[in-house]
Amino acid sequence: KIKAIFELLYGCALRVSELCSLNIGDVDFQNMSVKVLGKGSKVRIVPLGSKSAKVMEEYLNTIKDASFNKPLFADESDNRITRHSIYRIVKSYLSKVTDIDKKSPHILRHSAATHMLDREADLMAVKEILGHENLSTTQIYTHVSIERLKKSYKKAHPKS
Repeated sequence: KIKAIFELLYGCALRVSELCSLNIGDVDFQNMSVKVLGKGSKVRIVPLGSKSAKVMEEYLNTIKDASFNKPLFADESDNRITRHSIYRIVKSYLSKVTDIDKKSPHILRHSAATHMLDREADLMAVKEILGHENLSTTQIYTHVSIERLKKSYKKAHPKS
C-alpha cells in the first residue's frame, strides 16, 4: 500500500486530494492511465508508466474486494484514506531517507515535475499532467531546472 501511494504521488505527480479521491476503477491498465478528479472538479487522464502499473497491479492483488467504485486506498475500517494519513505516511518514510526540511507529499509532485522538465519534457505536456489551469503555474518548475542547469554548467564546463 505504501509503495503504491508513493508511486502515484511521484509517478503520476498527483496532489494528495487527488490520490485520496481515487477509486479502484480509476486505474486503467488497458490504456495505461489514471482518471483523476482534480481541482475545480475537473477530470483529467494522467499517463501510468510501466513501473507504476506493475506496483499498482501488485497492490490491487492484495485487495480482497476490488470492486470498481471502491476507494483505491482505504484505512483499517475500510473508509477512504484521509489527507492526514497520507501526510503522516509520507513524512514518516521521507524522514528515513532524507534530511530536507519539507517532507510533505507535495514534494513528490514537485520532484516529478522538475524531473520531467530536466529530461526535456514538453512544458505543455507537464502542464496537462499536473492539471494546471495556467501555464505560469507550471513555469515555476522551469526555474528550478534552469538553476540546476546553471550549477551543472559552472561545475563541469571549462569556460564557466
